[in-house]
Amino acid sequence: MELSERKQKILATIVEMYIKTGEPVGSKGLLKELDMQLSSATIRNEMSELVNLGYLEQPHTSAGRVPSNQGYRYYVDYLMKRQEVDEKYRRLIEAGIARGSDDPLRLLENAVAVLAELTHCAAVTTTPRGENAVIRRIELVPVGRRTAMMVLLTSTGILKSRMCRLDTEWSPSLLETFYNVASSALIGRPVAEIGAAMLQSLAASLGSNALVMLPVLGVVSDLAQSAALAQVVLGGQSNLLGHKEFAGNVYELMEFLNKGEPLNHIVNLSKSGLDVLIGTENQYQQLEKSSIILAKYFIHGAQAGAIGVIGPTRIDYARLIPGVQYLTKLVSELMSQALDE
Repeated sequence: MELSERKQKILATIVEMYIKTGEPVGSKGLLKELDMQLSSATIRNEMSELVNLGYLEQPHTSAGRVPSNQGYRYYVDYLMKRQEVDEKYRRLIEAGIARGSDDPLRLLENAVAVLAELTHCAAVTTTPRGENAVIRRIELVPVGRRTAMMVLLTSTGILKSRMCRLDTEWSPSLLETFYNVASSALIGRPVAEIGAAMLQSLAASLGSNALVMLPVLGVVSDLAQSAALAQVVLGGQSNLLGHKEFAGNVYELMEFLNKGEPLNHIVNLSKSGLDVLIGTENQYQQLEKSSIILAKYFIHGAQAGAIGVIGPTRIDYARLIPGVQYLTKLVSELMSQALDE
């Protein structure tokens, strides 16, 4: 619904006062903050109308007003004046993620850590989605007479490894057979195509080495399937203990976040470059008092994953949204550079 300019000004001021103090806003306090010549009676009437329209709530009969989820949404979409990311904030972000910037997973872990520290919220990211990734490199390193470490690297920088065991001893000829297969049939192939049926067909072409190599090819299949799945990296959950809005259900919320899969589902549903999910807009009951700010990161121009924060609905949207977007832009650049090297 379109609000009058006066109602917009009052709503924006209430949202910003409540974000800053955490206390319901009364007409007297609002009058001091507004740069408009209005009477107390007029302000009370406007606040009452905003309550009736669903933009404000009155926690108690004699209390001031607080923004509703609908009020926060209107503020974010139409009224919020985004703050510039100041130089100090930029330096802290850059210093926090610079270490390990040549390793995509470590880069994302550092991004989560610095975002949680700077926002005092929980921070989350997903590893690059692997359905479009291809196998970039496979290494097989014998560590015993019958065991070897398999290492698989994808074009999105995801590294997977696992031990594999043969029923016979490793030999130079078996290693040569494996690398010939890897070079001709696996390197450059999308991980989504590496399945049991494809590898059984490949094993059939190996002749007398087929039975020996089946366990090795099975490990390749397992690693490829694992690399195709986006993983959730979460940090700063303990920051949620400091927000009074979560009193009573903070441990339930932390347990929910630690499951990982619901967050992965939320990220995968997101289609835009930036998503702000406020309160009950989140489909999970455990998040109905939370807001999530998610920004997508890209690798060589292709959408790869998302980075964001999870906090109470009373978070500083005007400051956090630009900060999340700046960090995500930097991660996109560093991830692309790392995969070029």
